[in-house]
Amino acid sequence: ANFSKALNRFSKEDPTFRVKRDEETAQTIISGMGELHLDIYVERIKREYGCEVVTGKPQVAFRETIGKKAEFSYTHKKQTGGRGQFARVMGYLEPLPADAVEQFEFVDDVTGGSIPREFIPACEKGFKEAIQEGSLIGFPVVGVRVVINDGSSHAVDSSEQAFKTASLMAFREGFEKAKPTVLEPIMKVEVTAPEEFQGSVMGQLNQRRGMIIASENAEGYLTAQAEVPLNEMFGYSTDLRSATQGKGEFTMEFMKYAPLPKNEQETLIAEYKEARAKGNK
Repeated sequence: ANFSKALNRFSKEDPTFRVKRDEETAQTIISGMGELHLDIYVERIKREYGCEVVTGKPQVAFRETIGKKAEFSYTHKKQTGGRGQFARVMGYLEPLPADAVEQFEFVDDVTGGSIPREFIPACEKGFKEAIQEGSLIGFPVVGVRVVINDGSSHAVDSSEQAFKTASLMAFREGFEKAKPTVLEPIMKVEVTAPEEFQGSVMGQLNQRRGMIIASENAEGYLTAQAEVPLNEMFGYSTDLRSATQGKGEFTMEFMKYAPLPKNEQETLIAEYKEARAKGNK
């Protein structure tokens, strides 16, 4: 309660101090004029409201996708006393074209009634649930087409729930084989600074895995445009100010998702597995 009170009071008192909750990562994000500005507020929350605050850089909203086509064939069978569960789904996953409007496509290619019509919506539900959380680092899966083309059912033991579960597990099986990768958000960053700082501005962008797309000099000022991963942009405003004697400024907006470099991907996957092993996502 004290924590909420503090955040409410500070955001009312200071319009440059903003608080929002990121639904996807379940984190409370504070933003302001710079890191020192935020440090002071964090100190005040501890001192005036007696709340211990843990801070770190915000969690970036990654995505997962696949790199190639892969087949799946999954049978869900459970036999308990009385009625059991049975469902079998077969088909394949494939990457959607880069210009696809939707991020997920479900195609029903089942012929000859191998999966009864009334269970097809349950299959789609299972796949839609599966893409909410990829198995690499637990983020949503995008850019995938799922095609089911065969399967089998049982007159007594098949149910919507059985087909939903079979589809969920079939997706995971196919996903493992489809060259899964992690995607990171890439921002379009535009920096302006006096041209005498050109070297350090360009150097900083390169250090942050930035790809410089264009730069021009006019009236003693440099304007540079670059594509930089969001994960590398935390703390940039402070670095830019100190490299340009406070005269540099930048804007950024979301541009696209792109594959994460292999070494960083492996680190994230290892961290995710470790967190799962400890029992918290």
